[in-house]
Amino acid sequence: MKFGPIPTESAVGAIAAHSVRLANLTIKKGMHFSSSDISSLLAEGVASVIVALPDADDILENEAAEQLAKALSGAHIRLDRPTTGRTNLFAESAGVLELNVPAIDRLNAIDEAITFATLPHLRAVERGEMIGTVKIIPFAVPKSIFEKAISALGGESVIAVRPFLPKRVAAISTLLPGLKTSVINKTIAVLEGRLAPAGVTVDTDIRIPHDREILAASLKEVIADGADIVIVFGASAITDRRDVIPSAIESAGGRIEHFGMPVDPGNLMLIGELHGKPVLGAPGCARSPKENGFDWVLQRLMADIAVRKSDITKLGVGGLLMEIVQRGHLRDPNAGPQD
Repeated sequence: MKFGPIPTESAVGAIAAHSVRLANLTIKKGMHFSSSDISSLLAEGVASVIVALPDADDILENEAAEQLAKALSGAHIRLDRPTTGRTNLFAESAGVLELNVPAIDRLNAIDEAITFATLPHLRAVERGEMIGTVKIIPFAVPKSIFEKAISALGGESVIAVRPFLPKRVAAISTLLPGLKTSVINKTIAVLEGRLAPAGVTVDTDIRIPHDREILAASLKEVIADGADIVIVFGASAITDRRDVIPSAIESAGGRIEHFGMPVDPGNLMLIGELHGKPVLGAPGCARSPKENGFDWVLQRLMADIAVRKSDITKLGVGGLLMEIVQRGHLRDPNAGPQD
């Protein structure tokens, strides 16, 4: 592509590199100069204009953006009409955004003419939310570069939405003296709010003493009744793998996938499994509607994305969610538990 100033009379069909504003005429950047545009410019004494002139093997910006966006996109994604070299991508379903991060990095490293930006990997998204944008920087891109970009994708989509599914969620709250019913009621209401984007409500709400064997029996019961996900809100925070909640999961015949989480709030998160179904020991911060590590795990499970030990241990970078030093103070030790 050629770029630079040329005599105005030679600019018919060329692309305006910058907007041109006259008394009775505005030519926007990216528009093609028409014969009448040229006549108006000459009448106003404009002797030259800065233009872009695509070569024969160039692909114009809008076409390149649209074709690349189509090649990138997987399931449950809608593309906007391309304009000014940009095609935006939107979620067609509420769910979790899945990205092939290495492929996106390779794509963005091919040439400065081609860019692709997205929301973070495994972020929960709403239906209709913008999740990515392809932007072609110049007015046209050489076909050889465009084909190299397509090849970098390996014939596979690199962005998709994994929709939330209508899971049956069982909540088990354990009780100790001093724990108010109003606290448990609020906890369930907060959980309902977290499930709302998936169109799901709490299927079972059980409240039992904070006892290993009683909890183990309840876990067996809700799994037998068809629960897809079980969430245990302990009256007392889990402090060890031998504590009441993890030992109850094992006593029921389940196993512990991982205890602890490099996300704050959310450190005392426990992920277990019983008869193939996930069982979560919720951290204390899950009683609050504020974002915490529990959200990240629950969102993935609601989209049928398995959460393993290796997934949890990779969450440290970006896992500090609130009360950072730059706010002028460290976490207040008298402010209550933030586990």
